[in-house]
Amino acid sequence: MVIATMMLPGAVTLIPTFMMWNKLGFVNSFVPLIAPAFFGGGGFNVFLMRQFFAGIPKELDEAAILDGATHWQIFYKIMLPLVKPAMMVVGFFTFMNTWNDFFGPLIYLNDPSKQTLALGLLQLKGQFSSQWNIMMAASTLMTIPALVLFFFGQKYFIQGISLTSGSKG
Repeated sequence: MVIATMMLPGAVTLIPTFMMWNKLGFVNSFVPLIAPAFFGGGGFNVFLMRQFFAGIPKELDEAAILDGATHWQIFYKIMLPLVKPAMMVVGFFTFMNTWNDFFGPLIYLNDPSKQTLALGLLQLKGQFSSQWNIMMAASTLMTIPALVLFFFGQKYFIQGISLTSGSKG
């Protein structure tokens, strides 16, 4: 089922999703942009986390049960520290997809004061002429949060990528 949701293009679910957010009264707010990323972020993230959890030896779980640990203790004290690299990868990918999202804010945000930086960058482009120097400076400034996030989490990010890719070493 998760793989099937990964195969659906966003254009297929665009109208039903917009109608749902409109009926809930969340169009022209940030909720339609934040909520999907907060609750799983798509099929890829679910699949990545599932594969990472599947790679953890079952013996760790069984040994903790023999030692008298509850299921919550096993999850918080054993499993979560082991999947920290995968969680960092999922967090980084979700942040990058949300940060670079152009189509979602274009559809859901009508008020110019609520526009994201990607839409604001579009406003710098004129119909007949563009100030490319300002656009490039703004584009460079837009990359700073992603670079800072990567520098602080690069240890876990690289470890998570190497562990989920199937390569040893």
